[in-house]
Amino acid sequence: MSLSSHLTELKKKHEHLSMEVEQAQRAPSTDGLEVAAMKKQKLKLKEEIERLSASELAH
Repeated sequence: MSLSSHLTELKKKHEHLSMEVEQAQRAPSTDGLEVAAMKKQKLKLKEEIERLSASELAH
């Protein structure tokens, strides 16, 4: 898998997770810890995207 296709997949996962977080926050029965875990995962994806993007620009 090329770096650009990997970045594209990570961006798709980040966007999907973002939508899940929004939906979970609107649902009154959603556990706050579950939302926090999703946000943490979303942040890790964002950091990975930024790291790989910087690496791609350096080459």
